[in-house]
Amino acid sequence: MIVTTTNAIEGKTVQEYKGIVFGEVITGVNMFKDIGAGLRNVFGGRSKGYEDELKSAREEAIEEMKERAAQIGANAIIGMKMDYEILGADNGMMMVTCSGTAVVTH
Repeated sequence: MIVTTTNAIEGKTVQEYKGIVFGEVITGVNMFKDIGAGLRNVFGGRSKGYEDELKSAREEAIEEMKERAAQIGANAIIGMKMDYEILGADNGMMMVTCSGTAVVTH
């Protein structure tokens, strides 16, 4: 299934708009990643643990959105948008959401 942030797919024509679809993932950030990130905050550098967690959450949210689009008969998603939020009393949760318009293209 094609997913794009644009409102059109080159070489394809939108035949039918199926509606807006969403993908949501909420994940906890464990204390070992927090310790590593804290050290990198002091000494500089990138946090591989957080980057991996973010990449995984992003991929899961997109897959969930694609599954929901397929369930309503779409074969593509256009206008995809992604957002990130930090949640929880101790900021220990990360939420990744994406949305787009499910369409049928030819």
